[in-house]
Amino acid sequence: MTIALATTTPGEPEIFASLQGEGPSAGRPSLFIRLSRCNLACQWCDTAYTWRFTGDNRPHRDGLAFERQANQLVLQEDDIVARLLAFPQDRLVVTGGEPLLQAPALARVLAALKTARPGLHVEIETNGTVAPAPAIDPLIDQFNVSPKLAHSGNPADLALIPARLAAWAAEPRAFFKFVVASPEDCDEVAALQATYGIPGERLFVMPEGTDSDTVRSREKWLSTLALQHGWRMSDRLHIHLYGDTRGT
Repeated sequence: MTIALATTTPGEPEIFASLQGEGPSAGRPSLFIRLSRCNLACQWCDTAYTWRFTGDNRPHRDGLAFERQANQLVLQEDDIVARLLAFPQDRLVVTGGEPLLQAPALARVLAALKTARPGLHVEIETNGTVAPAPAIDPLIDQFNVSPKLAHSGNPADLALIPARLAAWAAEPRAFFKFVVASPEDCDEVAALQATYGIPGERLFVMPEGTDSDTVRSREKWLSTLALQHGWRMSDRLHIHLYGDTRGT
Protein backbone atom coordinates (compact mmCIF):
# COMPACT_ATOMS: atom_id res chain seq x y z
CA MET A 1 0.00 0.00 0.00
CA THR A 2 1.04 3.59 -0.58
CA ILE A 3 0.73 7.03 1.02
CA ALA A 4 0.68 10.40 -0.75
CA LEU A 5 3.25 12.82 0.66
CA ALA A 6 4.02 16.46 0.02
CA THR A 7 7.40 17.31 -1.46
CA THR A 8 10.20 19.71 -0.61
CA THR A 9 11.40 19.65 -4.23
CA PRO A 10 10.09 17.46 -7.05
CA GLY A 11 10.76 13.82 -6.19
CA GLU A 12 11.81 14.48 -2.58
CA PRO A 13 9.28 13.75 0.20
CA GLU A 14 8.75 16.33 2.91
CA ILE A 15 10.34 14.33 5.74
CA PHE A 16 12.61 16.37 7.96
CA ALA A 17 13.87 17.03 11.49
CA SER A 18 13.21 20.38 13.13
CA LEU A 19 11.97 21.99 16.32
CA GLN A 20 8.22 21.82 16.74
CA GLY A 21 7.13 25.38 16.09
CA GLU A 22 3.59 25.45 17.47
CA GLY A 23 1.28 24.27 20.22
CA PRO A 24 1.95 22.33 23.40
CA SER A 25 5.20 20.75 22.13
CA ALA A 26 6.77 23.94 20.79
CA GLY A 27 10.56 23.87 20.94
CA ARG A 28 10.85 20.08 21.10
CA PRO A 29 13.20 18.37 18.62
CA SER A 30 10.92 16.40 16.33
CA LEU A 31 10.77 14.41 13.13
CA PHE A 32 8.13 15.59 10.67
CA ILE A 33 6.33 13.94 7.79
CA ARG A 34 3.91 16.00 5.72
CA LEU A 35 1.17 14.15 3.88
CA SER A 36 -0.70 15.43 0.83
CA ARG A 37 -4.48 15.99 0.34
CA CYS A 38 -6.98 17.94 2.41
CA ASN A 39 -10.76 18.00 2.70
CA LEU A 40 -10.84 21.72 3.56
CA ALA A 41 -9.55 24.79 1.70
CA CYS A 42 -8.37 27.59 3.98
CA GLN A 43 -7.93 30.80 2.02
CA TRP A 44 -4.80 31.64 4.07
CA CYS A 45 -3.36 28.10 4.09
CA ASP A 46 0.44 28.16 4.15
CA THR A 47 0.70 24.62 2.77
CA ALA A 48 -1.64 24.96 -0.20
CA TYR A 49 0.84 22.88 -2.21
CA THR A 50 -0.62 19.85 -0.42
CA TRP A 51 -4.08 20.27 -1.95
CA ARG A 52 -4.54 23.16 -4.40
CA PHE A 53 -3.43 21.40 -7.53
CA THR A 54 -4.02 22.58 -11.08
CA GLY A 55 -7.76 22.50 -11.76
CA ASP A 56 -8.73 23.03 -8.11
CA ASN A 57 -10.53 26.37 -8.06
CA ARG A 58 -11.26 26.58 -4.35
CA PRO A 59 -10.32 30.11 -3.24
CA HIS A 60 -6.90 30.96 -1.85
CA ARG A 61 -5.51 34.42 -1.24
CA ASP A 62 -2.39 33.77 -3.33
CA GLY A 63 -4.36 32.40 -6.25
CA LEU A 64 -1.63 29.85 -6.93
CA ALA A 65 -2.26 26.39 -8.34
CA PHE A 66 0.41 23.72 -7.96
CA GLU A 67 1.32 21.03 -10.45
CA ARG A 68 0.49 17.73 -8.79
CA GLN A 69 3.40 15.68 -10.11
CA ALA A 70 5.96 18.12 -8.68
CA ASN A 71 4.23 18.59 -5.35
CA GLN A 72 2.88 15.15 -4.49
CA LEU A 73 4.87 11.95 -4.13
CA VAL A 74 3.39 8.49 -3.61
CA LEU A 75 5.59 6.10 -1.64
CA GLN A 76 5.27 2.53 -0.44
CA GLU A 77 4.66 2.09 3.29
CA ASP A 78 7.91 0.19 3.89
CA ASP A 79 9.88 2.92 2.11
CA ILE A 80 8.35 5.55 4.40
CA VAL A 81 9.15 3.49 7.50
CA ALA A 82 12.78 3.10 6.43
CA ARG A 83 13.15 6.82 5.73
CA LEU A 84 11.71 7.76 9.12
CA LEU A 85 13.85 5.26 11.04
CA ALA A 86 16.95 6.83 9.51
CA PHE A 87 16.38 9.81 11.83
CA PRO A 88 17.22 9.62 15.56
CA GLN A 89 14.37 11.73 16.94
CA ASP A 90 11.95 10.02 19.33
CA ARG A 91 9.02 12.37 18.56
CA LEU A 92 7.17 12.16 15.25
CA VAL A 93 4.76 14.85 14.02
CA VAL A 94 2.44 13.81 11.20
CA THR A 95 1.06 16.84 9.43
CA GLY A 96 -0.53 17.81 6.14
CA GLY A 97 -2.90 18.50 4.50
CA GLU A 98 -5.24 16.35 6.55
CA PRO A 99 -3.35 13.19 7.61
CA LEU A 100 -6.39 11.29 8.87
CA LEU A 101 -7.68 11.02 5.29
CA GLN A 102 -4.99 8.35 4.80
CA ALA A 103 -5.52 6.62 8.13
CA PRO A 104 -5.48 2.93 7.09
CA ALA A 105 -2.03 3.05 5.47
CA LEU A 106 -0.74 5.57 8.01
CA ALA A 107 -1.77 3.24 10.85
CA ARG A 108 0.39 0.46 9.44
CA VAL A 109 3.36 2.82 9.12
CA LEU A 110 2.97 4.02 12.71
CA ALA A 111 2.58 0.46 14.03
CA ALA A 112 5.82 -0.56 12.30
CA LEU A 113 7.63 2.50 13.65
CA LYS A 114 6.49 1.90 17.22
CA THR A 115 7.55 -1.73 17.00
CA ALA A 116 11.00 -0.76 15.74
CA ARG A 117 11.38 2.17 18.12
CA PRO A 118 9.54 1.60 21.42
CA GLY A 119 8.73 4.83 23.20
CA LEU A 120 8.26 6.83 19.98
CA HIS A 121 5.88 9.71 20.72
CA VAL A 122 3.48 10.40 17.84
CA GLU A 123 1.62 13.67 17.33
CA ILE A 124 -0.85 14.17 14.54
CA GLU A 125 -1.99 17.54 13.19
CA THR A 126 -5.65 17.50 12.15
CA ASN A 127 -8.32 20.01 11.21
CA GLY A 128 -10.73 18.18 13.49
CA THR A 129 -13.28 17.10 10.89
CA VAL A 130 -12.21 13.45 10.56
CA ALA A 131 -12.62 10.88 13.32
CA PRO A 132 -9.48 8.79 13.93
CA ALA A 133 -10.10 5.27 12.63
CA PRO A 134 -9.98 2.48 15.26
CA ALA A 135 -6.72 1.14 13.82
CA ILE A 136 -4.86 4.43 14.18
CA ASP A 137 -6.38 5.87 17.35
CA PRO A 138 -4.30 3.86 19.90
CA LEU A 139 -1.09 4.70 18.04
CA ILE A 140 -1.46 8.47 18.57
CA ASP A 141 -0.07 10.03 21.74
CA GLN A 142 -1.21 13.58 21.01
CA PHE A 143 -3.79 15.12 18.69
CA ASN A 144 -3.18 18.74 17.69
CA VAL A 145 -6.66 19.75 16.58
CA SER A 146 -7.01 22.98 14.61
CA PRO A 147 -10.69 23.70 13.85
CA LYS A 148 -11.07 26.30 11.12
CA LEU A 149 -12.90 29.50 12.00
CA ALA A 150 -15.07 31.58 9.66
CA HIS A 151 -12.14 33.67 8.42
CA SER A 152 -10.65 30.51 6.87
CA GLY A 153 -13.33 30.70 4.18
CA ASN A 154 -14.60 27.18 4.83
CA PRO A 155 -18.37 26.68 5.33
CA ALA A 156 -19.12 25.96 8.99
CA ASP A 157 -21.02 22.78 8.13
CA LEU A 158 -17.80 21.36 6.67
CA ALA A 159 -15.24 22.78 9.09
CA LEU A 160 -17.02 22.77 12.45
CA ILE A 161 -18.79 19.45 12.88
CA PRO A 162 -20.54 19.38 16.28
CA ALA A 163 -20.12 15.67 16.95
CA ARG A 164 -16.42 15.83 16.16
CA LEU A 165 -15.79 18.96 18.26
CA ALA A 166 -17.58 17.38 21.20
CA ALA A 167 -15.52 14.22 20.84
CA TRP A 168 -12.24 16.14 20.69
CA ALA A 169 -13.19 18.23 23.71
CA ALA A 170 -13.73 15.01 25.68
CA GLU A 171 -10.44 13.48 24.48
CA PRO A 172 -7.60 14.19 26.94
CA ARG A 173 -4.97 13.63 24.24
CA ALA A 174 -6.45 16.41 22.11
CA PHE A 175 -5.13 19.98 22.24
CA PHE A 176 -7.07 22.66 20.36
CA LYS A 177 -5.12 25.22 18.31
CA PHE A 178 -7.20 28.03 16.83
CA VAL A 179 -5.62 30.20 14.15
CA VAL A 180 -6.76 33.81 14.54
CA ALA A 181 -6.20 36.84 12.33
CA SER A 182 -8.25 39.51 14.10
CA PRO A 183 -9.58 40.15 17.63
CA GLU A 184 -13.07 39.32 16.36
CA ASP A 185 -11.96 35.75 15.65
CA CYS A 186 -11.52 35.30 19.40
CA ASP A 187 -15.26 35.83 19.92
CA GLU A 188 -15.80 32.73 17.78
CA VAL A 189 -13.21 30.81 19.80
CA ALA A 190 -14.92 31.79 23.05
CA ALA A 191 -18.29 30.66 21.70
CA LEU A 192 -16.90 27.29 20.64
CA GLN A 193 -15.21 26.83 24.01
CA ALA A 194 -18.48 27.53 25.82
CA THR A 195 -20.52 25.27 23.54
CA TYR A 196 -18.24 22.25 23.75
CA GLY A 197 -16.64 22.73 27.17
CA ILE A 198 -13.07 22.88 25.88
CA PRO A 199 -10.70 23.14 28.86
CA GLY A 200 -8.58 26.28 28.80
CA GLU A 201 -5.49 24.20 29.56
CA ARG A 202 -5.94 22.44 26.23
CA LEU A 203 -6.87 25.50 24.18
CA PHE A 204 -4.24 27.46 22.27
CA VAL A 205 -4.73 30.55 20.15
CA MET A 206 -2.12 31.26 17.50
CA PRO A 207 -1.70 34.24 15.17
CA GLU A 208 -2.10 33.65 11.46
CA GLY A 209 0.95 34.86 9.60
CA THR A 210 3.77 33.68 7.37
CA ASP A 211 6.35 36.31 8.34
CA SER A 212 7.74 37.36 11.71
CA ASP A 213 6.45 40.93 11.55
CA THR A 214 2.85 39.81 11.06
CA VAL A 215 3.09 37.13 13.75
CA ARG A 216 4.65 39.50 16.29
CA SER A 217 2.18 42.27 15.53
CA ARG A 218 -0.82 40.00 16.08
CA GLU A 219 0.68 38.49 19.22
CA LYS A 220 0.55 41.91 20.89
CA TRP A 221 -3.24 42.04 20.99
CA LEU A 222 -3.67 38.26 21.08
CA SER A 223 -1.65 37.95 24.29
CA THR A 224 -4.07 40.30 26.04
CA LEU A 225 -7.10 38.33 24.88
CA ALA A 226 -5.49 35.01 25.82
CA LEU A 227 -4.90 36.32 29.32
CA GLN A 228 -8.48 37.57 29.62
CA HIS A 229 -9.98 34.25 28.52
CA GLY A 230 -7.54 31.93 30.29
CA TRP A 231 -6.22 30.48 27.03
CA ARG A 232 -2.69 29.46 26.11
CA MET A 233 -0.98 31.31 23.28
CA SER A 234 1.20 29.65 20.68
CA ASP A 235 3.96 31.35 18.76
CA ARG A 236 5.11 30.19 15.28
CA LEU A 237 8.74 29.45 16.08
CA HIS A 238 9.58 28.00 12.68
CA ILE A 239 8.47 31.21 10.95
CA HIS A 240 10.92 33.25 13.01
CA LEU A 241 13.74 30.76 12.43
CA TYR A 242 13.29 29.74 8.81
CA GLY A 243 10.56 31.85 7.23
CA ASP A 244 7.71 30.35 5.24
CA THR A 245 9.68 27.49 3.72
CA ARG A 246 9.15 23.79 3.13
CA GLY A 247 10.98 21.17 5.15
CA THR A 248 11.35 23.33 8.28
